[in-house]
Amino acid sequence: VQLQASGGGMVQAGGSLRLSCEASGRTFSNYAMGWFRQAPGKEREFVAAIRWYDDRLYYADSVKGRFTISGDHAKNTMYLQMNSLKPEDTAVYSCAAQTRKRAGTPDMRVSFEYDYWGQGTKVTVSS
Repeated sequence: VQLQASGGGMVQAGGSLRLSCEASGRTFSNYAMGWFRQAPGKEREFVAAIRWYDDRLYYADSVKGRFTISGDHAKNTMYLQMNSLKPEDTAVYSCAAQTRKRAGTPDMRVSFEYDYWGQGTKVTVSS
């Protein structure tokens, strides 16, 4: 499974960007997809996720009300609409997919629930 993220770039504070992520490969199951980000010198952190079977959406507190995750399960594609961007949103944004079914109800805010990761797309927000 390959994941390709795109849509990153440079924007001024208050601006918007839309990220896309497409999962491709031979036949695979896709139970959930998520976005994580890593700023320079910091650990990777969760941003947003979508769990397909019940359309459950997850957001980090830091992006609630500003970012919107959406997607098309049939196309294995996910989007992240980012509005009111702040300099602290500057990071490399990576997408991930859960392709192996887990027991119970996995928390898609946790990175180890994902099986495949993309390379990431860089977002830079200037003040």
